[in-house]
Amino acid sequence: MFRGINGINIDVKGRMVMPTRYRERLQMDSQSQVVLTIDTEERCLLLYPRPEWEEIEKKLAALPSFNPAARRIQRLLMGHATDVEMDSHGRILLPPLLREYAGLNKEAVLIGQGKKFELWDQAHWDQRRGHWLQEESNSSDSALPEEVKSISL
Repeated sequence: MFRGINGINIDVKGRMVMPTRYRERLQMDSQSQVVLTIDTEERCLLLYPRPEWEEIEKKLAALPSFNPAARRIQRLLMGHATDVEMDSHGRILLPPLLREYAGLNKEAVLIGQGKKFELWDQAHWDQRRGHWLQEESNSSDSALPEEVKSISL
């Protein structure tokens, strides 16, 4: 499981360095091969170990092709999916079109989300996180899904 938040830098060539604590797992689980795609809900990127992505891709490919919403998701997620390989220094080259979509500049945030990572521009993450925390403090308990209410922290 990937968890935690990490501040990272993106160099002038568009490369990010994967935090050391994740490298060995990515090397073992996916031979350093990852897939980047866009998040359709937010302006960030999703980074999957290749085996995890392949499971998702099978499910996406099985969606009905005559359903406009299903085709839209296929076009966005599969169409933007890009195979990248982590080099021996733990660097990943972020394709220009994906960097542009997520508004990624020099400072970014990598957030572990279990089986995948989210990659956000630092300023955009700070703004969205502040918004979500404000929403959370203003919302009632009834706005939470029942599954979340049953979790004891």
